[in-house]
Amino acid sequence: MMLVEETFVPERALPVDALKRHLRLGRGFAEDDVQDEVLASFLRAALAAVEARTGKALIRRAFLLSVREWSAGDVQNLPIAPVTSILGLDVVDRFGAVTAIDPVTVQLEADAHFPRLKSITSALSGIPSGGTAELRFEAGYSTEFTGLPADLQQAVLLLAAHYYEYRDETALGQGCMPFGVSSLLARFRPMRLGARA
Repeated sequence: MMLVEETFVPERALPVDALKRHLRLGRGFAEDDVQDEVLASFLRAALAAVEARTGKALIRRAFLLSVREWSAGDVQNLPIAPVTSILGLDVVDRFGAVTAIDPVTVQLEADAHFPRLKSITSALSGIPSGGTAELRFEAGYSTEFTGLPADLQQAVLLLAAHYYEYRDETALGQGCMPFGVSSLLARFRPMRLGARA
């Protein structure tokens, strides 16, 4: 299985001004925007870390999932949530020939933690030996940062501020995440209680 972002978080969706207020950076100077680029990079890093920790796409964008076999005969589990729409499904043979699958034969089972694609018929289309199925879908809470749940907004700002304040620190442990951020993310992390078909 391979998941690829087909579109990226646009610059306009990054809350640079909110981060400046959070950091209490000076305003009203001729060079107010001199740090915008570095603040945007810390915001991108914080968004990526929060997404990796929660398995959630924060800002809505398009993804491509390639699989060599289905999770089950009639189901494909999706590795990120919340999925908002299925954009297309193709089966590609080992020679690169593409067959589009009729979208009326599948449905999205939306779930806060474990979304999945399910066949409306008895099984999903077969994947030929050496081939792949390519599923294009859109996932994310909102197209704007302000559309995210408030605790996720706060977690991103806290983490970006942490990255900014400790940008020269190399002694921090790998995977270091401030406790406040971890506690804000706790309810968004999927709980794995058992097997799911």
